[in-house]
Amino acid sequence: MKKQAYERPIIQKLNTGLMNKYGTKTEYEPVTHIDGHAVHDLLQAHGSPLFVLSEKTMRQAFRDANRAFKTRYPKVQFAWSYKTNYLSAVCNVYHQEGSWAEVVSGFEYRKALDNKVPGTKIIFNGPAKTGEELELAIRHDSLIHIDHFDELYSLTQLAENMNRRPRVAIRVNMDTGVYPMWDRFGFNYEDGQARDAIHMIVQGDKLELVGLHCHIGTFMLSPSAYGVAAAKLSQLVMEVKKTYGKTLQYIDLGGGFASKNTLKGSYLQGVDACPTIDQYAEPICTAILNAGFTEDELPLLILETGRALIDEAGYLLGTVVSNKRLADGRRATILDFGVNILFTSFWYDHRISPAQPFGQYTEDAVLYGPLCMNIDVVREHITLPPLKKDDRVVVHTVGAYNMTQWMQFITLRPAVVMVGKDQTVSVVRKRETMASIQQEEQVPEHLKHPDL
Repeated sequence: MKKQAYERPIIQKLNTGLMNKYGTKTEYEPVTHIDGHAVHDLLQAHGSPLFVLSEKTMRQAFRDANRAFKTRYPKVQFAWSYKTNYLSAVCNVYHQEGSWAEVVSGFEYRKALDNKVPGTKIIFNGPAKTGEELELAIRHDSLIHIDHFDELYSLTQLAENMNRRPRVAIRVNMDTGVYPMWDRFGFNYEDGQARDAIHMIVQGDKLELVGLHCHIGTFMLSPSAYGVAAAKLSQLVMEVKKTYGKTLQYIDLGGGFASKNTLKGSYLQGVDACPTIDQYAEPICTAILNAGFTEDELPLLILETGRALIDEAGYLLGTVVSNKRLADGRRATILDFGVNILFTSFWYDHRISPAQPFGQYTEDAVLYGPLCMNIDVVREHITLPPLKKDDRVVVHTVGAYNMTQWMQFITLRPAVVMVGKDQTVSVVRKRETMASIQQEEQVPEHLKHPDL
């Protein structure tokens, strides 16, 4: 017998919250299709939960960013941030658009090589490069960004042993007016560390200093901070020219541009708080152009943008498992995905939409995942219509960091599909199975047959 929909009558105090441009009524509408494909059909074909990526959105985001910078500055090069999303299909979309590769580990470096990125177009960042990984980067003539003095000493010794002259830059940290300042990585600008590192490289004559790099923070909502960083790096480039007679080839401003997600505790929604890519481009390009370079000495501007190019191209589709009432009267809805695959729910209030029509009634709810852990909370407070068992939902703006930080915890990780520019749906990562998880395990002989 089919279960009849029933809600026990309760008396509940309504809290409509702050007014917005929609009044006190929810602005949610059902999201039934993604790039022309029905949510129901995608889940039927590939299982629930399911990540969906839009190639069209990815390419458009890259082209918008490329246009924003190249219409303001003559020499611009993007480098795709592998740690943001290193699925090969994703990386190759950006490589096809002309992006180099930016990696922070030997694993990511080898993945870029496997994606046919020439070594000369791989930027190797990160604080923990091993000797073996540095040797690999030297052999492929990659750009190596030095993070600390220990790495500088090791790289100098390797260069001497290999009789090679690696192309290097130093990572610089600095005060840009945004606090707390990111000073864990790189050499400090204000206290002279960066200049000391430059002096050691140039005078040591074992490494070829070709650029300067910084990465001032993550999810940066202040474009003016990038203007400060660009001005300071430009000043340092000019100091190198004046002191050593050496012209550096590039300035790398790193990444950190925000997506339209809403940070937890934010007063404004992400769509209102997030600067546009043009707002980031303006202070960066203006600072370099006003730094005093002659036209033939203008450095190449490298950008390692990740989140802002991929986040909005990603969706997570899922299914309602059950409902219950909490002790305080709030509706609790349990979904078939949790923080194990939606890691960014720890710091974002993701927009979540029903995937089927609904009525006018909405209420405050908490959304839980399926894990047997109290921290498995997808949204602590969200205004939604009452969702029933087997209803579908769509989580928006999940393309960045979820597919690189997800965990194989309690449940298997889902498939990832990409809707191509020709509307074809392709599986770009298979759903995990018991066999794929256990293939790396080895059981000692005496534990293979437990006697119960």
